[in-house]
Amino acid sequence: MNPSRRLRFPGWPAASRLGCFLIGLAAGRALGRRVDKEADTVPASRQIVHHASEAIISADLGNIIVGANPAAAGLFGTSVEQMLGSPLERYIEAGRASRQGSQGGPSEFFGAGDGRAGRRATDYTVTGLRADGHRFQLEGSISRANDGTPYYTVIMRDVSDRQRVQEKLSRSHDQLRQLSAALQTIREEERTHIARELHDDLGQILASLRMDLNLLQQTAGTPTDSLRLMHGMEANLLTAITSLRRIASNLRPRALDEGGLYFALQGLRDDFVERYGIPCSLLADEAELRLDDAASTAIFRIVQEALTNIARHAAATSVTMNLFRLNGDLLVTIRDDGVGIRPEDMEKAASLGLIGMRERVWGMRGEISISSETPSGTRVDIVLPVAGHLV
Repeated sequence: MNPSRRLRFPGWPAASRLGCFLIGLAAGRALGRRVDKEADTVPASRQIVHHASEAIISADLGNIIVGANPAAAGLFGTSVEQMLGSPLERYIEAGRASRQGSQGGPSEFFGAGDGRAGRRATDYTVTGLRADGHRFQLEGSISRANDGTPYYTVIMRDVSDRQRVQEKLSRSHDQLRQLSAALQTIREEERTHIARELHDDLGQILASLRMDLNLLQQTAGTPTDSLRLMHGMEANLLTAITSLRRIASNLRPRALDEGGLYFALQGLRDDFVERYGIPCSLLADEAELRLDDAASTAIFRIVQEALTNIARHAAATSVTMNLFRLNGDLLVTIRDDGVGIRPEDMEKAASLGLIGMRERVWGMRGEISISSETPSGTRVDIVLPVAGHLV
């Protein structure tokens, strides 16, 4: 350093002058490190945004996109270069705030009038627009910053799959509520029906038997009269026994207890053919249908409900039922040649027969598939794990 240009502090001791110099030097170095650190932070933060798994978009108050990461470009089916400089409405539908005369900015897309996602005050559900025009549900979290120029940043997540699952769960809950209500109604109707049959059939027959017995005790007529009364009483007893068996069979088929599932299905098939006049084939092996009571009852009711649906809705001219075991599973296939089932019919909340079939299958941890046949008809395929139900 040129001695003529040295800094001088008149009247200061040499030690004080040296201390001031060192303090200034340290402050300069600290300031330099701070500037270098801030310069390094900007690229680091950009790297974090660039590699983030969630979609991130930055836009100015005029709703022009000024920043986007590859996750955002992938979410909307485009590229970062195409997104930069584009209006935000190209990728996110404007909400009610825009339609009600918003002054611009993020409120056009994330206004309080649109549905909140419900987790944080800054979370909103909006509709996204992919490059191919496909609409899907987004959940966005918005924040505002001011780095010389005001802008806002939105972190977005595709929640369309979650929304579909929620809608399916909601529909399932509605169906279960209706099924529960229907079961209560059916239970009361069955009780009323049984009470009426007991009163009309057995009640009247037993009353008639009592009158005949009184006449038989009081009569002083010929043996022919007594014999005639006894023949009438025998006929009434046979009628009472038949009615009792019919009522009991409607509640639970005797064949399930006496012969097993195979013979119960045979009786069900014969009753279906006799009642509706529709030919029905049963392809099964008795040895493969030796199951415990719980599995036998569930399978019987599933097949019974399928035949009831065919009789009511299919307008079929023939039905085929096929049951066989394979690797610990019972495969059940029921086919008809009727009008076929529509996809929307399978999702109706009022389709309680189908719901009941599904619930019985799922109760056995099985799988059920219902589809339309080609050229016409409906096919029901059921897989039931029965390894733990063999007898």
